[in-house]
Amino acid sequence: MFFTLLAEFASPGPMIGPLPIRWYGLLIASAVLIGVSLSTYLAKRRGVNPDLVSDLAIWLVVAAIPAARLYYVAFEWDKYADNLSEVFAIWHGGIAIHGAILGGSIAAVIFARLNRVAFWQLADLVAPALILGQAIGRWGNFFNSEAFGRPTDLPWKLYIPLAQRPPGYTQFEYFHPTFLYESLWNLGVFTVLMLLFRWGLKHPARLKVGTLFLVYLAAYSAGRVWIEGLRMDSLMIGPLRIAQLVSLAGMAIGVLGLVWLYGLQRPLPDVVPPAEVSASLSSSDQ
Repeated sequence: MFFTLLAEFASPGPMIGPLPIRWYGLLIASAVLIGVSLSTYLAKRRGVNPDLVSDLAIWLVVAAIPAARLYYVAFEWDKYADNLSEVFAIWHGGIAIHGAILGGSIAAVIFARLNRVAFWQLADLVAPALILGQAIGRWGNFFNSEAFGRPTDLPWKLYIPLAQRPPGYTQFEYFHPTFLYESLWNLGVFTVLMLLFRWGLKHPARLKVGTLFLVYLAAYSAGRVWIEGLRMDSLMIGPLRIAQLVSLAGMAIGVLGLVWLYGLQRPLPDVVPPAEVSASLSSSDQ
């Protein structure tokens, strides 16, 4: 009976029943709200001014979501060239997390520079919220019947409607639920980051600033390299999957950053020298 239920794993559709609301948009909004709340909570626990984190969240949302969409559209331009209005129809799906990370990182660097605060401190507070938001947001792909993998007969196979199947695969009904694989992987990374965060509260001198973000970057990227290899809708440059290339770069940056911190015992370069960091980073609630 259990495996029979799994075999019926299928999206109920992109809309929330009869309501004019899409699951995709609701999940993104929920991920943002939960992420902001979590980062604010972590800031308080670490003795960082939560108002600063709340202000940063606005910058991240304003930068990350459009960047995620533009990144996707840029590599799928042929789909939008003759229908420019669809470029802005984000609720139809089609955003790329790597674009969001890139746009958010640029915004965070500018924010840190303007407010004279440490970028890596802020990045550590955002990393757990970011990976949790990614775990939630992936379910938008499920409701849109997109971002699935190759055909499979595994018990947890995902049914894809005929209209959503790729050309040449219309005879197959069930595919790998890669959105689920990534969501579960992201939840695992989130758990690791939260355990590290709690450990760092007990041993603040041993958890170096920047560690959480670097672990996020390496761990998420490692999972994405594997999962992306199963997908059938990857953004491509010739025969190469863009997400895999970017993820390999992310893994390298994360690992090299950790070696820099713990192997060479050197602090990460920051946009603001430590001596110039503003006192606004400290929480008044300590």
